[in-house]
Amino acid sequence: MADEEYKQTSGRAADESERTAESDTPVMSGTEAMSDLDRKVTTEFSTYTVRKDLVSKVKGNALVPSYVLEYLLGRYATTTDENSVQSGVERVRSILADNYVHREEAKLIQSKIREKGQYNVIDKVQVALNEKLDQYEATFENLGISHVVVDSQTIEQNPKLLVTGIWCMCTVAYAYSGDPKEVPWRLLRLVPVQMSHDDRENYLAMRAKFTAGEWIDLLMQSVGFNPDMFGHRAKLLHLVRMIPFVERNYNLIELGPKGTGKSHIYSEFSPHGMLISGGEVTAAKLFVNNSSGQIGLVGYWDTVAFDEFAGKTKKADRALVDIMKNYMANKSFSRGRNTMQAEASMVFVGNTAHNVPYMLKNSDLFEELPAQYHDPAFLDRIHYYLPGWEFEQIRSEMFTGGYGFVVDYLAEILHNLRDVDYGSAFEQYFTLSPTLSTRDKDGVRKTFSGLMKLIYPAGEASAEEMEPLLRCAIEGRKRVKDQLCRIDSTMAEVDFSYTRVGAAEPIAVQTLEEIEYPQLYWRDRRGGIEDRSDADSADAGIGAAGAGVADSGAMSGSSAAGIESQAAAGAVAESSKPSESSESHESGESQPAAAPAPQPKLTRIERAAAAAKEAHRVFAEGQRGITYDRLFGAYVAGAHNITIVDPYILRPYQICNFAEFLETVFNYTERTEEVHVHLVTKYTDEPFIDKQIDDLNSVQNAFRQLGIIVTYEFSDTVHDRSIVTDTGWIVGPGRGLDIFQQYDTSWLNPMTRKQQLRRVRAFTVFYHRDRSGN
Repeated sequence: MADEEYKQTSGRAADESERTAESDTPVMSGTEAMSDLDRKVTTEFSTYTVRKDLVSKVKGNALVPSYVLEYLLGRYATTTDENSVQSGVERVRSILADNYVHREEAKLIQSKIREKGQYNVIDKVQVALNEKLDQYEATFENLGISHVVVDSQTIEQNPKLLVTGIWCMCTVAYAYSGDPKEVPWRLLRLVPVQMSHDDRENYLAMRAKFTAGEWIDLLMQSVGFNPDMFGHRAKLLHLVRMIPFVERNYNLIELGPKGTGKSHIYSEFSPHGMLISGGEVTAAKLFVNNSSGQIGLVGYWDTVAFDEFAGKTKKADRALVDIMKNYMANKSFSRGRNTMQAEASMVFVGNTAHNVPYMLKNSDLFEELPAQYHDPAFLDRIHYYLPGWEFEQIRSEMFTGGYGFVVDYLAEILHNLRDVDYGSAFEQYFTLSPTLSTRDKDGVRKTFSGLMKLIYPAGEASAEEMEPLLRCAIEGRKRVKDQLCRIDSTMAEVDFSYTRVGAAEPIAVQTLEEIEYPQLYWRDRRGGIEDRSDADSADAGIGAAGAGVADSGAMSGSSAAGIESQAAAGAVAESSKPSESSESHESGESQPAAAPAPQPKLTRIERAAAAAKEAHRVFAEGQRGITYDRLFGAYVAGAHNITIVDPYILRPYQICNFAEFLETVFNYTERTEEVHVHLVTKYTDEPFIDKQIDDLNSVQNAFRQLGIIVTYEFSDTVHDRSIVTDTGWIVGPGRGLDIFQQYDTSWLNPMTRKQQLRRVRAFTVFYHRDRSGN
């Protein structure tokens, strides 16, 4: 049965009319009602949409890209009728179960082919030319067979088979001739998993029926995300990830924390994209093989993405880097023979080891790149630096259960839109700053063109609609250029601004990190942080916001207000009056008083640290006004290494307490420095250990982005509670962090956000200065 369904599926390219018709009356989708956007999408694009949560339902343990699964779902589950959807899902599951080749079942499938004479399989196929026999031969990655003869016409229609291989639906036959030198496998049919025709005319006509906001949300749903979980800026940055698929020779880099989905779209979204894991590739593989004359990846793929590109210790072939620089600048390359051209966009994605203020203070935003790529000549070819730190780590609630385009349909549309150029469309409304270099302008124009093709594919938009896209395009190139100015002091700064036609004043564009950390961003330039009279400048941005929250928690009149109120009031701050000095007399004559030596102004964190005193404090049952900031803030202030021992960080609410303690650490330490916090605790009860570890890992990931590096270990012998800092303080919280009585944890309850409103259990705390010097 499934084999017959497969045969129907493989004919999709030849007969699109066989698609399942949409139900006339939209009904419940899964467990939730369809949104207005879903109803509109399934009406206007009834045969090219699929419910996005179905992919995870059918995938199981099949190691295939999402576009392969959506190709099948597009055949059987495009309806909005729930019964029909479930029936389609079961049919796709059946096809995968019978025809997708799991490597561990390869021998079984080979046996089926032999016993039945022929069999349909879904596998990744790669072809090579056997020069000795003058024939093309295929290798099936999972099925484990090779030297399968492929006719020349199949290669002409699918040249990517010769490069890295593509996912296909194939009919393989078995015909043993008795000659041991002859391969018995025969390829009867091969259908690549991708669209076969250009549907741009219908696509553009349907786009006119959607507002820009609806269309952006539809694109977000098409790549699997719930648009309600993202703001406008976040959506726009997600769309920038798609520009390499729609814009020729576009050079994009994204560096940021782990787990934000940087590489996902390049491996799962399009059959026209190639993701190179590990970020390493040879010049022969990427550009051209001098021995065979075979063009490399850039000649066959719309997008070549390098995963795990960052890493200071990684080595890169200098010759490869030089060829890449020429290709990124001129769209051409040569390895000593003929000069060749290609259209593939280049994407570089990697993880950062530090947060943004740390990088801005100590190096630059490209600091994690290998030395060969941390080169102004290479980096100047980048059109857009996508700030990966602005993307949230992927959570389950971010995924959509709504409808979006079948990804191979959208990928084919974007592939064909690469022929269009909207790079100068904004010039009827805006002019760029004349100080921009040619490469700056190219970067801006290509990004703007890509966003236009994604959001306004017909190329028609008003000045008000174009302006946000232009600002986004300028910002991404500015981020590249500003960091180049840090790396290469000879590179001149330029004015990244634009002017509305008819207006006199230019409009400046800033990056978000420039707004959040202005003194760090312009370190050693425009005055720099060292020239600031207020040493608190290091607390700009997020740190300053955190400080405001911390200081506002003080409650006058409470019995434990001492430490926090001193820190907030700046009890040891510099006096505005000069100190008085007694007159000195020499030879009976009065001398003028010496001018007092200027005292350095203390930062907010230094003031807090100076307020820490040795003490033993007792708190009564039911007392309010107690916060972690008041208890621990002054003692962790300025620390770089903190060890907290608490055997009862076990349950979710206790792990929440630990997260709130880390917020105090965040409030009382510099954002330009990394802070290491090590937790020693016990394992929880056996059934909940996995949950405990998952929660601690979530805390670890969340605070890593803020410059707080959390590690933890489990000890069966731990009992006493303590907090030890590298600034010399030992704090002994009698109850550890578990000091609050139970309260309603609803987000509507202010006690959830304000510790000082909660009642505490009776507990004591001692504060001791370690003078051992260890």
